[in-house]
Amino acid sequence: MPKPRVKAKAKVWYPVYAPPAFGEVELPAIVSDDPSKLIGSVVETTLYDITGDFSHINIKLKFQIVKVEGGKAYAEFKGEEYLGDYLRSLVRRGSSKIDSIFDVETKDGYKLRIFLLCCTVKRISRSQAKAIRSIGRKIIMERASTLSFTQFVQEAVLSKLASDVYNEAKKIAPLRHAGIRKIKVLTPLVGKVEKTAEELSKL
Repeated sequence: MPKPRVKAKAKVWYPVYAPPAFGEVELPAIVSDDPSKLIGSVVETTLYDITGDFSHINIKLKFQIVKVEGGKAYAEFKGEEYLGDYLRSLVRRGSSKIDSIFDVETKDGYKLRIFLLCCTVKRISRSQAKAIRSIGRKIIMERASTLSFTQFVQEAVLSKLASDVYNEAKKIAPLRHAGIRKIKVLTPLVGKVEKTAEELSKL
C-alpha cells in the first residue's frame, strides 16, 4: 500500500533587518518553509543600499541572521569586502600596494580579522612600507580594544579608522588610498547576541 503523501510546507518570504549600527534598515528578503532554518543564513548587500551614498557602491556587506521573531528576521554584521573591480582599480603601475592582515578583539570580546590596504602615489622602500603597516596595525588594534563590536564596525565600515590611518601614514609617504578592504567576524554570532543581551540585563 503506497504511503500517503506528506504535504510540503508553504514557503514564506521573511523581511530581514540590519542591526542598529546600520539603522535597522530592511535588507534583501529571504524565503523559507521554516523560520528556524533561517538562523545562520547570510544576506549580502552593498553599503550604498544602506546609506544611499554613491561613493559606497563598491563595498559589499554580509549580515548573518541571528533571530526570527514575529515573521521578521534580524541580522548581525558578518563581514565587509571591496568589490573586485574596485579593488583592481586601486592598484596602479608605478605605485606600491601595502597589504596588512591582522586580528583584533573589541572591548566586548568580539574577534575580527582585518585586511588593511594602503596604496601610495609612487613606489616606496621596504622600510617605508613596514612603517605604514606598523602604523595601521597600531591604530586599528588600539581602537578595537576601546570600542564595542558595534562601535568598531561603524568606524571600520564608514572609513573613520581608515581616515585615521591615512592621516598618520601619509607622514611616511604620500598615499592615494587607505582603506579596510575586507573584514571577517571570527566570533560565532549565533548565540553570542542572545548571551550579550542576557549579560546586559544583569547589569
